[in-house]
Amino acid sequence: MPSLIDLRRRIRSVKNTQQITKAMKVVSAAKLRRAQDRVIAARPYAQIIQRMLANVAQAAAEQNEDEEIELLARRPEKRILLLVITADRGLAGAFNSNVIRTAQKFIGEHRETEVHLELIGRKGREFFKRRHSKITGEYTTLFQKPPRYEDALEIARKVIEMFRKAEIDSIYVVGNNFKSMMASLLVTARLLPVELPEKQEQIDYIYEQPPGELLAALLPRYIESQIYRAMLESDAAQHAARMTAMEAASSNASDVISALTLRMNRVRQASITREIIEIVSGAAALD
Repeated sequence: MPSLIDLRRRIRSVKNTQQITKAMKVVSAAKLRRAQDRVIAARPYAQIIQRMLANVAQAAAEQNEDEEIELLARRPEKRILLLVITADRGLAGAFNSNVIRTAQKFIGEHRETEVHLELIGRKGREFFKRRHSKITGEYTTLFQKPPRYEDALEIARKVIEMFRKAEIDSIYVVGNNFKSMMASLLVTARLLPVELPEKQEQIDYIYEQPPGELLAALLPRYIESQIYRAMLESDAAQHAARMTAMEAASSNASDVISALTLRMNRVRQASITREIIEIVSGAAALD
């Protein structure tokens, strides 16, 4: 049975851990508020560019100007590039493992296809570095500070160039969409070739350029915005997951402290009872 000293040490250790988890929860909550503001600010832009893309694509299709646009070219999927967006740090519950598991499932479903990985986030890189041989890029420090559009632009230009050169036939992204502080949605979406939005009521734009040229110029901006938004969504989702995990850890630490305190009191009571019995027994022996 543990001694009183051992139990006190364990309680003190758990209390120190609880202080750390509470501090991490506060930090994650502060970062989450700022990340959530960035996500909310980025969503209207993504919706507007998607709506504009639909109208321009519809106008280009009516004039048969969309047939030779490179980013719309559909080829048999012999080589796929998968963007895997994880976090740079752990302590976020199942956030990283869920993304990695989804990426593994995707790879398993495309065994007959050559799947290349573009790893955004340190945790994904640590997992796949020794398990997957076809890694085209690693980005392990992007989430140490708020995601920047310049980073998304660099990634977008790289993957677009690979698609244009026919080094890959399609591009997919695996990541989390932020829904609320308690939930995020894990999604796998195709970036290239671009899936044009469904036809809708067309806005009567006046085009200075042919719609086909405008569509070809608009598609790279669309890819850039999609990658940037995916990074923002994942950043907010990881802070929410970490805050929830640290809250659960703090609660569990309180339960452990209560259980250890109860056990310590029982050991102390048993020790006192034993000492009283020894004193009484000694006094009885003297009589």
